[in-house]
Formats: sequence, C-alpha cells, structure tokens
Amino acid sequence: MSEHEPWRSDQWFSSPWNFLPEITENFKISPNLQLHDVTLRDGEQQAGVEFNTDDKIRIAEALSDAGVHRIEAGLPAVSRHDEAAVRGIVDAGLDSTIYAFSRCMLADVKLAVDTGVEGVVMEIPSSHHLIEKAYRWELEKAIELSIESTLYAHEHGLKVSFFPIDATRAGMVELLDDLEAVATNGHVDTIGLVDTFGVISPHAVEFFARNVRQRIDVPLETHFHMDFGMGVANTVLAVAQGAQVIQTTVAGLGERAGNAPMEETVLALLTMYGVDTGIKTERFYELSQLVLGLAGVQQPSNRPVIGEQLFNVESGIIATWVNNVGDEHLTEAFPYRPELVGQVPPKIVLGKGSGVDSIAIWLDRYGIEWKTEELTEILLEVKDASLNKRDLLDETEFLDIVDKVLPGRR
Repeated sequence: MSEHEPWRSDQWFSSPWNFLPEITENFKISPNLQLHDVTLRDGEQQAGVEFNTDDKIRIAEALSDAGVHRIEAGLPAVSRHDEAAVRGIVDAGLDSTIYAFSRCMLADVKLAVDTGVEGVVMEIPSSHHLIEKAYRWELEKAIELSIESTLYAHEHGLKVSFFPIDATRAGMVELLDDLEAVATNGHVDTIGLVDTFGVISPHAVEFFARNVRQRIDVPLETHFHMDFGMGVANTVLAVAQGAQVIQTTVAGLGERAGNAPMEETVLALLTMYGVDTGIKTERFYELSQLVLGLAGVQQPSNRPVIGEQLFNVESGIIATWVNNVGDEHLTEAFPYRPELVGQVPPKIVLGKGSGVDSIAIWLDRYGIEWKTEELTEILLEVKDASLNKRDLLDETEFLDIVDKVLPGRR
C-alpha cells in the first residue's frame, strides 16, 4: 500500500474517494483494532450447525494461525461438550486470547473461571420490553444479576466484556442508565454495541457509539447481525467511531441470517479504510472451507471473498479485460487479487455469456489453430450448449464442439 495512494497497492484497487480529507476528517479509528471471533459460539447457533469438541479445537487453532486476536471458545454452561471444548482450547496454548461466553449468572461465571479463560463476554437483556416479555423478569433482577456476576468475574481475574442483548431496540435513556448502573456498581472492561436482531441502520451507528462512549468511558466492541445485510457496514462505521474490538464469524455463520462476516469486514477495513488488523487474509479461503465443511453449510458460489467461483469469468467483456491486462495489472479487472484472500488465479469459463475472446483463449490453451471467422461459429454452439445444459461447459463438451465445427483440427 502506497503512503500517498492508500486505496491502491499491488494487491488491491479501491476508490480514491474513500481517503479524501472531507470523508476521513472525523474518523476516530483505533490504532490497535482487534478481532474477536464468535464462530464457536454465535456461529454454532445457526440452525443445524453442530461442532463437536475436536471440531472446535481445530477451528480455534486455524483462527489463531490466521492471527485472530481473541477467540470466544463457547458457553461452558450449555453442555459438558461445550465445557470440554473451552477447556481444550485453553489447554492448546494458542497465541489468541481465549474468552468464554456467559449469562450474567454466578453459576455460569464460576464455570467460566474454572475453565481457565482470560476473559468473559457476559450477556444480559437490555431492552426493557425483552426483559419483560421474553425473560419475564423484573428490571431490577437484570441489573442486580449483572452487578453481582460482573464483580465476581473481575474479582477472579477475568476481563469483562459486557454484552447488552437487544441494545438497539432499547430506549437510549434506559439503555445508558442501565449500563451506567452496572459499570458503576459492578465491573465492565468493555461494552458491546450489540445489534442482536440486525435492525440498526448505518446512519444510526454513530449515534449509538457516540452516546455509549460519552456516558461510559470504556472501550467499545461491535456485535452486528446480518438480518438486513447491514452487519459489515455497521461494524466498519462503528470502527470509524472508535470501537476497538470487532466481533465477527467465519463466513458470516450465526443465528438467523448470521453475524458480520470476518472476511468481508477485515478486507473492507484494509482496502477502503487503510486499516491493517494484522489478520492473515491469505488464510481466508482455507479457513472458510474448514469451518463450512465442519458445519455442513453450503454458501453461494459468488459469496464475497470466499465464494468458490468468485474469480471465474464468464462474461465476454470481462474475459477480454482479464486477458488484456494480464497478471501484472490484474486489479484493473478485479478489486483485489485472488491470492490476497487465498483464492486461485482467475479462470476464464465458457457459458452463454461468453465472447469470441473466450473461445480464442480456450483454443490456444489446447494448441488448436483458428481463424477469426471460425470463432463466432464455435461461440454460437457454446452458447446453445450452455443454455441447454443450464450450466458452464467443461473441457470435453468444448472439445466436442470444436470437433464438430473444425473437424480434424486437433
């Protein structure tokens, strides 16, 4: 990345507008931004995802190898298997700091302490309507449990990340009053900007972060869901307002529509904001394949960053671009190079959207001589065959067409 052109490097090419002074002048980005991965807890809450103890340890090792700063190993109180996984991850001696997740209940916190983790994310409902209707508690009970359990965690040496569930559907006054009561009478090291149901708009994130920061002077963390597809944008905007820790999951796994995906969030920060979190982005594809394979989850082939066909090119005009710019200037045809995220080089594929340059590229690949007027005839056959198949053509299907149009040529 060039000091003078941070939007452009040998690995990516984003918009220079992102770095204009009138855009960046009010940013409060932390120089020590950290990533807190919640794949092993919130990611597993995705319906049908079941990680066993060995799975969780393998994923934690891969996360640590990728440079993830903090790993939320799970909620030990959920089951004996979850407790064993948390203990196993702690015992693995990873470079990452290991946190547990806990309800604001003494029994949960005691179990978290006993596992040997260094920190705990402590959840409690924060919107009064959720406390009343979903938990059927009195407000005072939620406050008292939070004070008691956060103090206990702190007194037993754990870092406390306070996690107010459904914060974005609470009234701001009630939320701040409740947070202040817990911070003053209990203990919090950080507070999560928690959007449990993915319902906050990007325009409201600054309001959220600013008000919490002004009332309680502790670092902020982010936890945004993807129910309306806003999780990445909201996370990035919170970072611009000074949030120091971002909570994400691999491949966006998580409850309902999932959490802010690690890959998209980290890459957006790097290429559009010039923020290098230290995460090894070249591990993204391999890491996502590990997690998705163990989770038994399939995702769109063109998913940002980790899609299996993300760098396949069918469109004729784009294939021409890729062919013309070559490897040296590949970011003229893509926003970032595939190796930045552990993907394979671009591949020109054949389908209904292909053009004559694609046909020439494939013929050259097999050393088949051709004349310009022959390309269109082959292309028309390729388009028909692809439409009939409703898919891309493979090598055999293409060569069969070549034999039909150019008999005896190969």
